[in-house]
Amino acid sequence: MQRILIVDDDPSQRRLLEHVVGRLGYMPETVNDGREAVGRLLRPGAEPIDLVLLDMVMPELDGIGVLQSLRPTHPNLPVIVLTAHGGIDGAVRALKAGATDFLVKPVPRERLEVSIQNALQLNALSGEVRRLKHHLQTATIGDGLIAESPEMRRVVAMARRASQSNIPILLQGESGVGKEVVARIIQANSERVGRPFVTVNCAAIPENLVESILFGHERGSFTGAEKRHLGKFQEANHGTLFLDEIGELSPPVQSKLLRALQEGEIEPVGGAAAVKVDIRLISATNRDLQQAVARGTFRENLYYRLNAFPIVVPPLRERLDDIPALAEKFMREFAAAEGKTVATIAPTAAAWLQAEPWPGNVRQLRNTIFRAVVMAAGDQLTEADFAQVGAPPTAAGGAPPPAAPAPPAAPAPPAAAGRIVPAFDAEGGVRSLSAIEADVIRLALDH
Repeated sequence: MQRILIVDDDPSQRRLLEHVVGRLGYMPETVNDGREAVGRLLRPGAEPIDLVLLDMVMPELDGIGVLQSLRPTHPNLPVIVLTAHGGIDGAVRALKAGATDFLVKPVPRERLEVSIQNALQLNALSGEVRRLKHHLQTATIGDGLIAESPEMRRVVAMARRASQSNIPILLQGESGVGKEVVARIIQANSERVGRPFVTVNCAAIPENLVESILFGHERGSFTGAEKRHLGKFQEANHGTLFLDEIGELSPPVQSKLLRALQEGEIEPVGGAAAVKVDIRLISATNRDLQQAVARGTFRENLYYRLNAFPIVVPPLRERLDDIPALAEKFMREFAAAEGKTVATIAPTAAAWLQAEPWPGNVRQLRNTIFRAVVMAAGDQLTEADFAQVGAPPTAAGGAPPPAAPAPPAAPAPPAAAGRIVPAFDAEGGVRSLSAIEADVIRLALDH
């Protein structure tokens, strides 16, 4: 039950307000004057007060004095000021001092009830806003990036430092390490929070559509352009544009991108005039762009423009302290999604997770946990669950579990159309998903 403190030097007013507050479903508490009210509210260990009904005119310490004493330590406590002396000046003074509302005695019960409800609801909503702001500022890591290791703590510290300016950022690291999550942390901690965050995978765009997708096009500018398209730069206007795998862009597109960054404007395909854009650019690559510059496949001036603030995201094998927390996070996520009761990871299975090299990094770990959760029969992920997905642990802490039956040998591939992509390597272990995908793509191209 919400507790309301009644502060009034008039005994009859205290009794009246106490009766009304109780009838409205709140727990009333009364004090005789302003000094007693301040002492009650600042007393360590006392029951918290949800709202104060405060008389304006009292001896020694009046309502304004009480508000001034409370606000440094109770900035969000709702206070409704009551006075027998109405007037604009008194109301303005009370509101400036931090009052939530100002009522003139005698206050009708209905008016007091509405004022109390509004003040409590406003305080609840303000608390939710403060919680969400705190979540964005300090808990963003929990949404997808674990930073238990010193290496990742340094990455997060750099990301937050970079977020306070509009400097272009280049995220470097192997595929699957979480570069996009770092980019989202930068956005969430910047002044552009709440504005568009637009992601472009440069490696996945057909060469003949890159300019249109990035910069937009006008209707009729080429065959198939049946309507105007804004493009990713304009979609991200006033927000953040994240260009993943930027090393895959062709030299002509690199030239246009450089001009867009230098001039702060783009030229849509078929457009008659340049369009101003205001974006925060974050780029990412798993390639060595310096080597690409040396080979002549990446523009040197664009590289230096993008690389103003480089952040290297280390591979998972170099931040082993992150693996237990990541594994638990993924386990809870997939257990909830799959309706499983899995709640813990066996120590031997956890040791194996930390001993693996994880060439596919966080993405590979996530998929491995997903498969193990699907196979799990109990409330704990064990060595057997990982063995069933082709990853038998041999971590310290006892003999390894029985090996899975050897897979049948793949038939010799007589032709591209009849080839089978093997799921197991020569030693009988399951091949990585990325390796299998690469073979499937090559098979499709050959066919």
